[in-house]
Amino acid sequence: MSCWETIADYGLRSIGIGERVLPREGYTLCQQFTLIGSGMIWNIYFGVLALCSGFFLATAVALGKASKNPVLQKASTWFIFLFRGSPLFIQFFFAYFLFLSLKPLSPIFDPFTSAWLGALIVLFLNTAAYSGEIFYGALQSVPRGDMEAADAYGMSGWSRFKRVTWPTMLRLAWPAYTNEAIFLFHATTLVYFSGFPAWQQRGDALYYASFFADKTFNPFIPYPILAFYFILLTLCIISLFGLINRRLNRHLPQESRAKMKLKLNIIR
Repeated sequence: MSCWETIADYGLRSIGIGERVLPREGYTLCQQFTLIGSGMIWNIYFGVLALCSGFFLATAVALGKASKNPVLQKASTWFIFLFRGSPLFIQFFFAYFLFLSLKPLSPIFDPFTSAWLGALIVLFLNTAAYSGEIFYGALQSVPRGDMEAADAYGMSGWSRFKRVTWPTMLRLAWPAYTNEAIFLFHATTLVYFSGFPAWQQRGDALYYASFFADKTFNPFIPYPILAFYFILLTLCIISLFGLINRRLNRHLPQESRAKMKLKLNIIR
């Protein structure tokens, strides 16, 4: 089988398109690149949906923590503390058994015990908590002069938030939020170790990397391939978020614009 045939058969296997049976022998370099790359579709799925939905919840949580309403303030503070204070793997573990215990009550909970939805919810809540704290810090750092200028122009309420507070908060938070986005995509590999099962062996990139490592007894090929894909993904995230950062700071002088800096998170 040529490499092109391998790509055609296994390139979209992780989403149920193409060959259903995994390779049983040979285990060529092309097969490993193709199947691990196919599994990256799920890692991107988890990361993109959790990041996009978590962005809006994080904004709400940051506003709740900064609110003068004690109920909203306490609820937001405890939400952030709960998900930042516990390991992500433990959150996967408890969420899976929670959804599993709710499953007999109603068929509506069936999808929640699968990785595509259950694990996504955990990642969504986790990144919302971390991003919410980032946005809260940026919200507290919005210059008083910007607020006074908005008041001078007669802005108040939603108009002031939309035109002044929110854009300034994003501009200040964006470099740190970029690092959170990178960490979130890396954290999607933990779905493999969670209790959420892969449906019909349609796993993520780490699922296929572990498959080849077990079959070939040589982890020094599939795992570097996995790292290579995540490095490419990280470069894409940095480039995309860098463009957004440039857009957010377009009104500032060149020397005053916030620089994008990549910080490696060894441990959370």
